[in-house]
Amino acid sequence: MAKRGMDAEARQGFTLIAPPFIYALAILAAPILTILSYSFLTDGYLEVVREFTLDNYRQVWTDPIVRTVMLRSLMVSALVTLVTVVLAFPVAYYVSFMVRPERKSMWLFLITIPFWTSYLIRVFLWKVILGYNGVINSSLTGLGIIDEPLTFILYNVNSIVLTLAHAYAPFAILPIFVALEKIDRSLLEAGRDLGENRLMTFWRVTLPLAMPGVIAAVLIVFIPTIGDYVTPELIGGGKIPMIANLIQVQMLALDNRPLGSALAVTAMLVVAVVSLLFLALNRRFLKVKQ
Repeated sequence: MAKRGMDAEARQGFTLIAPPFIYALAILAAPILTILSYSFLTDGYLEVVREFTLDNYRQVWTDPIVRTVMLRSLMVSALVTLVTVVLAFPVAYYVSFMVRPERKSMWLFLITIPFWTSYLIRVFLWKVILGYNGVINSSLTGLGIIDEPLTFILYNVNSIVLTLAHAYAPFAILPIFVALEKIDRSLLEAGRDLGENRLMTFWRVTLPLAMPGVIAAVLIVFIPTIGDYVTPELIGGGKIPMIANLIQVQMLALDNRPLGSALAVTAMLVVAVVSLLFLALNRRFLKVKQ
């Protein structure tokens, strides 16, 4: 009877989640399958010739321009992830360990305030701040610190990293905060009772136990930033293209959908490999935690 009841509950649960699951699967699978199928077709003049070919992937994997753009995308995404996580950890640590429990919800509310505005608007605001006649240059010129506006703070990798790090900071703070909240405070007290100072207790107890949250933050930041299109286009001025910009050029400007699809599939494979590596690392930390 108990087994029959469990089977009935399982069927009810499946019936409940089946419609949204099928809907989400269709939304995700249909575009991916379309891009995958296009990547094996041949490009004709203003049309796609339905002939199977691997030339698109050969061009993607052998073209030095594509290799340079892909490596730049990985580098920028890695820098953004590093800067974001390094800056997010102290904020999450402060909210988890220093803020009184009744005020933590207010701090989390403040952290999510950037979500109130569109991502595109935030990127435009950074362009205004870093621009030739922007807030920084106008302030420094008005104070007499500089005679001419600075030209190196916009349209370069540094400005792209800064903008993306600000945009994705809440995504990094929240999972790290959750991981820190799950740490048993008695473990920290035990470490100090054994003669460890605060720094060593953090290094040997807090940080290892918080690593699942750190790795989650890394994935949450790394995956979308490697395919970001808006920030390199606006903040980079189109001078520092990333893989998403190259895909856009092939898909729209050059109307080469098969090659653009091959670029997209290759980028997804690279992201998948990196994500699997971090997930394996996360499993290792979870085993150590257990």
